[in-house]
Amino acid sequence: MLHRFLKIHPNDNVLVALTDLKKGETVEYNGAAIVLVDDIQAKHKFAQQPLAAGDEILMYGSLVGKAVYDIPAGGVLSTANVKHQVNGFTGKTKTIGWTAPDVSKWVNRTFNGFHREDGQVGTSNYWLVIPLVFCENRNVDIIKQAFLDELGFGQRDVYKSYVQQMVDLYQSGNTEAIGTLTLQKTLAPVQRRVFENVDGIKFLTHDGGCGGIRQDSDMLCALLAGYIHHPNVAGATVLSLGCQNAQVGILESKIKALNPNFNKPLIVLEQQKEGTEEELMSKAIRQTFLGLIEADKLTRKPAPLSKLSIGLECGGSDGFSGISANPAIGLTSDILVALGGKTVLSEFPELCGVEQELINRCEREESADRFVSLMRAYAKSAEAVGSGFDMNPSPGNIRDGLITDAIKSAGAAKKGGNSPIVDVLDYPEYVTKPGLNLLCTPGNDVECTTALVGSGTNIVLFTTGLGTPTGNPIAPVIKISSNTKLAERMPDIIDIDTGAVISGEKTIEEMGEDVLDFIIEVASGNIQTKEKFLQQDDFIPWKRGVSL
Repeated sequence: MLHRFLKIHPNDNVLVALTDLKKGETVEYNGAAIVLVDDIQAKHKFAQQPLAAGDEILMYGSLVGKAVYDIPAGGVLSTANVKHQVNGFTGKTKTIGWTAPDVSKWVNRTFNGFHREDGQVGTSNYWLVIPLVFCENRNVDIIKQAFLDELGFGQRDVYKSYVQQMVDLYQSGNTEAIGTLTLQKTLAPVQRRVFENVDGIKFLTHDGGCGGIRQDSDMLCALLAGYIHHPNVAGATVLSLGCQNAQVGILESKIKALNPNFNKPLIVLEQQKEGTEEELMSKAIRQTFLGLIEADKLTRKPAPLSKLSIGLECGGSDGFSGISANPAIGLTSDILVALGGKTVLSEFPELCGVEQELINRCEREESADRFVSLMRAYAKSAEAVGSGFDMNPSPGNIRDGLITDAIKSAGAAKKGGNSPIVDVLDYPEYVTKPGLNLLCTPGNDVECTTALVGSGTNIVLFTTGLGTPTGNPIAPVIKISSNTKLAERMPDIIDIDTGAVISGEKTIEEMGEDVLDFIIEVASGNIQTKEKFLQQDDFIPWKRGVSL
């Protein structure tokens, strides 16, 4: 550990502990001695100078809170003595310049992807089975059971075997041995896949499509259209009941809006037209199998990095996220933007307090105005039900140093790097413009990931300080830890550890380039992300009510 604490921005009046610091210790910053009056846990902040009640708290050069009462120099910041506070925002007030990073070493790099006729390039090749309404979830589950094991897409269930061992011990009368029975992970290999060029069949069950308000069904159809149009998808089977709000015609119109020349295999079956369940299911399975034969004819071919569309997300964040993992993928984003790729920053409740900076980074006035409108409408909807962005930090966030939403947001925004913002999209619009895009989503991990992929991102970079198993059915989700302790504690879910930034062993630039190297390997099918190995196929559409 080269440094024990850090000042993030020259204008800040607080310091961040990089390791545990003890009460009574003396630390020195810029020639001034600070005696710690509290124990300061790693990731937490302490006052660089005495703060009076009402004084502003500055981090990342931004207003992130105010002192509730006097805080002495060396005093820890907590939910007891700091309250959330941010600056207001208006329309675009100036243009922020940007110097693109040197990308000469990346210009000729390629990844091996699946080229679609519309020009998109996928990092995977999946077939989708989708219900238009929750009434069809059971039928989708039946198709899932029929296909996965028989085609080699299933995975051996070590926990099922574990329970069977307990049953055997119980039935033999040896109950004492159950208390010391350990999980055996070594099992017979999974059956070889029938379709070598198909990465899997994914089943997107949900609880929408009928009831609620018509706008929910309309948005669900738009989201599902984004998944069907997605470059990682070869084709889809859609099951409809027939009488629900989310009509087949709405889905078809949403697909056509995304691609008027859409020509992927699309199987649509309505149960109320097909007759018996047996007739519906046999037809769905037969036609899906024929579709898989077509999907298997595609093979990976080289594509420029400009064909990548990358989602930028965080979840289970901690006090190191905004120092290591988030700025690292921000650098990755800047490189990809300079190469002509697309990146997408989401989670609008976690951009609270940095709005004006993002507004001024918008290339067009129209984008800036739309961002203002979306942020204000979202904040208003939260307040209308007695909540607000200030209530966004979770107990885990607070425990690990993110004591206000503004502190959390200022660090979360670092995922977007420094490049100009080319477009601002509302949920669930599809990303079309090369460059950095903003997408209105909640901060909820699964709802956000679901939205990012529905908008066309073919890989998601997901930073975490506490650990979360979130994944997605069709897009690889690369999990990036902000600290090495997490990577060592939960190696089954973490793909990349950026803790070397905290220890001083690597720079943000070096780590950001490491992330891009990893992306290329994942996009080429050479590395499987941990969430794909765990089959973490999370899918939750946002019902546009309040979900923070």
